[in-house]
Amino acid sequence: MQIPWLDWAKEIQAISQAGLTYGENGYDLERYEALRKISVEMMSYFTDTPIDKVTELFANEQGYQTPKVDIRAVVLQDNKLLLVKERADGAWALPGGWADIGLTPSEVAVKETYEEAGYEVKPLRLLAVLDKKRHAHPPSANHVYKMFILCELTGGQALEEAGLETTGVGFFGASELPPLSLERNTAEQLLRMLELARSETLEVLLD
Repeated sequence: MQIPWLDWAKEIQAISQAGLTYGENGYDLERYEALRKISVEMMSYFTDTPIDKVTELFANEQGYQTPKVDIRAVVLQDNKLLLVKERADGAWALPGGWADIGLTPSEVAVKETYEEAGYEVKPLRLLAVLDKKRHAHPPSANHVYKMFILCELTGGQALEEAGLETTGVGFFGASELPPLSLERNTAEQLLRMLELARSETLEVLLD
């Protein structure tokens, strides 16, 4: 879902951050800092979120701004998808999370699946790289690329106790999907991942 003011705020933030990174003239740096302040105020006003919280989440990075990367593991058992129940919203998602510095995308998929679900997996191939803003997710302050990696189940067992980020684990077929954490994945995406996982000929899904 695209919301014009959100796109404008993110673009202003990106321009200001680049200017603060590469600018040398003191007057220009002041102007870029003012732009960043405007972007934060826009986010705060339209989302009814305190300025300090918006600054912490939306304008706390340095250097040239780039999209964040969200990595999701696609794990099948008997043609059913492995999903975890997110503590944050009580809804379900593929195991995964933000990419970690020092780890490859495949290593993140393996780590997140074990930590969130208790299962050991082996990465097989990339299924999709999607731009979050082009799909039916709630509005986000960050520009996010989502990577979906097909993984083979090799061991482990479902967590018996709630983890730090999840409170449940299960396998679900296409016709029995539970309430989904739309911040993390949509039903359309999960059905598409099932289709891609079952095929050796379909190309990686982009955007």
